[in-house]
Amino acid sequence: MNDRELLEMAIQAALLGGNEILGIYGHEFDVEFKEDKSPLTLADKNAHDAICRMLDGTGLPVLSEEGKNIPYDTRKNWSEFWMVDPLDGTKEFIKRNGEFTVNIALIRENRAVMGIIFVPVSRLLYFASSYSGARKVHVTDIEHYTTEELINEAEPLPSQILPEKLTVVCSRSHMSPETLEFIENLKEGGKEPEFVSIGSSLKLCLVAEGKAHIYPRFGPTMEWDTAAGQAILEITGGKVTIAESNEPLRYNKVSLLNPWYIASRD
Repeated sequence: MNDRELLEMAIQAALLGGNEILGIYGHEFDVEFKEDKSPLTLADKNAHDAICRMLDGTGLPVLSEEGKNIPYDTRKNWSEFWMVDPLDGTKEFIKRNGEFTVNIALIRENRAVMGIIFVPVSRLLYFASSYSGARKVHVTDIEHYTTEELINEAEPLPSQILPEKLTVVCSRSHMSPETLEFIENLKEGGKEPEFVSIGSSLKLCLVAEGKAHIYPRFGPTMEWDTAAGQAILEITGGKVTIAESNEPLRYNKVSLLNPWYIASRD
């Protein structure tokens, strides 16, 4: 499959996953807890199943947060695969604040080269690839569209000029002491930042859109949390770099835990 076909399949998968999430969102649901104490709902599971069914048609392996644990000895031979978070922001889903997403990224030679982020409640779709560039669009009718129609209707990213005042994205659910220290260092450097808080991978989307300059993350994240957002941000000209080395985040490591990172644009 070429990148246009892969993008179309990934967008369809994200929209189907979003529909599964919305099917649970409006009702009462149980919350389980995984071994790492993170929450899990039927929406996570149903979205995972719908996404994987669609992506199976591409012939590429899928590494999903809610999938089986695939050993590195198997993964290390993958030159191209899908990285999926069926419901990024389960805590936001449980709070019913709408700030949760479906994340799908194409990983090629350890780099995130295609990203799709769908916000089910607002129907906002972000997508980026070498074929389409980086764009966002509201999808009002998920069953009747073509990729070309979405690209033609979508707004290119970044969609606005950066604010004059340094704007920092903060997590709504995670604010580590190291993040607070980073912010204090900005202030000591003569920059009095403004802050915006939002859940899930939408933090990376804010930087991609040009609504914020920087998103420092000095706390635990997994590869499926960042891959789609990094692809979108990098295709807009931004970057996601490891805090200690300033090297770009890379994927399919032995450990799927990300190092601390900083997402930014000039």
